[in-house]
Amino acid sequence: MQQRGVVGGLRVAAWVLVPLGLVLALGNIGYFLTNYQGATVMSEAMEPTYRPGERLAIERIDAGEIRRGDVVLVHVPDRYQGRPVLQRVIGMGGDHVVCDGNRITVNGKPVDEPYVMRGEVNPTTGPYDVQVPDGRLFLLGDHRGNSNDSRFFLDEQSGSVAASGVLGRVQKGFTVPAVLVTLGVFGIVLTLVGIGLGIWGYTAGRSARRPLAAVPPWPAV
Repeated sequence: MQQRGVVGGLRVAAWVLVPLGLVLALGNIGYFLTNYQGATVMSEAMEPTYRPGERLAIERIDAGEIRRGDVVLVHVPDRYQGRPVLQRVIGMGGDHVVCDGNRITVNGKPVDEPYVMRGEVNPTTGPYDVQVPDGRLFLLGDHRGNSNDSRFFLDEQSGSVAASGVLGRVQKGFTVPAVLVTLGVFGIVLTLVGIGLGIWGYTAGRSARRPLAAVPPWPAV
């Protein structure tokens, strides 16, 4: 009777721990798949910040979460052969962006750009003075001498792109939050423990049900 109680307890523990562990482990995996994606830098346009071949973590964000200075992965249907590109947000809807051929100001304030590749600015682009339409972004590459960015499309809504085309924002020095790692590992441990208890309970149950071997009668004297 006592053994049956132990077997039942093991089975109950397995039924509780395995689903709980799977929820924790798969929940964290689902969180990352939903909120992040990977991307590989394919050009020199964002040097020296990001170099070709570098793998980046892209956080999916809404248009309302975009900020000046963000490096975003953006899809512009009528540019770049439909391929997503990495560019930096310089101006947002309503901003007045001016460049004298070298220094950039946004709404009359000089923009500090320590990330820009030092050297010659692309000679085919000259000074510009644009007003960014609402709901759109003015984007530039960090390698101004080798970036096909908003400067080359000034006749198309001041070179801007729709903020809704942003697929995500690059996460600098991306690390997985410790609490999520802990929960994910804890979920895996619970799942394995639950499976182990289930196997133990199954084995113990079979042993309890195994018939006892018949005892032969005493031989006649």
